[in-house]
Amino acid sequence: MKHTSLDHEALAYHEAAPRGKVATCVTKPIATPHDLSLAYSPGVAAPCRAIAEDPDALYRYTTKGNRVAVVSNGTAVLGLGRIGAAASKPVMEGKCMLLKALAGIDAADLEIDEEDPDTLVRTIRSIATGFGAILLEDIKAPDCFRIEEALRAALPIPVLHDDQHATAVVVAAAVINAAKIVGKRIDSMQVVVNGAGAAAIASAKMLLRMGVRSDRLVVCDSLGVITTERPLLHDYKRRFATTRRISTLAQALEGADLFLGLSVGGALTVADVRAMASSPIVLALANPEPELAPEAAKNARPDLVYATGRSDLPNQVNNAVGMPYLFRGALDTRATAIDDGMLLAAAEAIAALAEQPVPNEVLRTYNLAALRFGREYLLPKALDPRLPAAVATAVAQAAIRSGVARRTIDDWDRYRAETAVCRNPRNKKETAI
Repeated sequence: MKHTSLDHEALAYHEAAPRGKVATCVTKPIATPHDLSLAYSPGVAAPCRAIAEDPDALYRYTTKGNRVAVVSNGTAVLGLGRIGAAASKPVMEGKCMLLKALAGIDAADLEIDEEDPDTLVRTIRSIATGFGAILLEDIKAPDCFRIEEALRAALPIPVLHDDQHATAVVVAAAVINAAKIVGKRIDSMQVVVNGAGAAAIASAKMLLRMGVRSDRLVVCDSLGVITTERPLLHDYKRRFATTRRISTLAQALEGADLFLGLSVGGALTVADVRAMASSPIVLALANPEPELAPEAAKNARPDLVYATGRSDLPNQVNNAVGMPYLFRGALDTRATAIDDGMLLAAAEAIAALAEQPVPNEVLRTYNLAALRFGREYLLPKALDPRLPAAVATAVAQAAIRSGVARRTIDDWDRYRAETAVCRNPRNKKETAI
C-alpha cells in the first residue's frame, strides 16, 4: 500500500508512546495502606452493598453516570467499508478521545467481532450495566437500524448511533444556517439526498422534522432515485420513495435548492450543479473525496453555498461539533434516551453559535485572521470552546422538557459555567497509568 505524507504522520502519531489515543486514569488517592483499604478490600464492600440495595446508587458510587461504551463491529468504517472489528479500533479510540477531550466524558471502546444483529444486540445488552450511555459506530445499514431500535427498546440509558443521529444533527445545523444565508424557507425547498445508508436516512428524517415537505424530498441510492415503482425496498428506504416520474440523480437535481451528499466522491457533476435553483446549497459530505470538488462546484455556480466533511476546507460538517455534547447533556440529566427533541435542540444551538462573534482563541487555534457568519462559515469550528456549554445546555433542557430526564438541573448559569470548562479535563486528581 502506498502511503501519503499525511499517512506517515498519522501512523507516527498513533505509534508514539503510549500507543493509541486513550488511557485509564486513577481518580482517587492510593498512596497509603488506608487508601488501599478504602479503594479495595475491605472498604469496597460498602458501595457494593449500597448498590445491591438500590441500583440507582450505581450513579453515586461509580463512573456509570459519566461513562460511555463506544461499540463497533467494523462493518462500515468511515470510507473504508467492511474492514473488521480489529481495524475499526483506531476510530473507536478516536471517539473515546473526543468524548474525553471535548466533553469530559470517560469512554471505553468495544470492538465486537460479530456481524449477526441479534447476537450483537444480546452482547451489548449484557455489558451495558456499567455504562451511562451507548454510542454505536460504523455498523452497516440496514443492520444498524435494527440494532439501534432493539437496544433503545431494551435499555434504560441513551443509545445513539453516531453515523445516524450525530450526523443528522450537524447536517441540520448546516441546513438551518445555509437557508438563512440564501434567504430560503426550509419548508419550501426542493431537496435531494444522494445516498441511502445510515447517515443519509437519518439526515432525511431530520430534514422532514425540520419542515421539508415529503413531496419535495427525493432520495437516491446507487441504483438511482428511490421511487414507489421500485420493487424489493426495505422499510427504511420505502419511507422515502417518491411518486415522481424520475429515475436519475441528474433529473432529481433540476431546480433543486439543496443537495445533500452522503455517498461517494465524484457522484455530482458540474452539469448537475448548474441545473439547480438559484443560490443552491451543496453539502458534499462524502469522505475522503466530496461528491464534487470545491473548485469545480464554485466555478460552476458562484452563487452556491458549499460544504464538505473535510477539515482542510471551509465549512466542515463534522460530527465532533455535536456528538460529545449530546452525551454531556444526556448524562447530566440521567436521560433514559436521546430523543428527537434533544437532537433538534442540539442542531439549533450549534447553528445559533455560528452567528455569534468568533473568539480570538478560535482564530488563533485555526490560524485565521477573521471568521464571520456567511457562505464560508456555516458552522462553529470543532475546537470552539463555546460548544460544550451551548450545546449540552440545550440538550439537557430538551431532555427535561420531554420527560426523558431522571434528574433536573436547578441552576442553569452554574451548569453552563461548569460545562464550559469540561474540555481537556485532566487535573491533579487524575494519574495516567
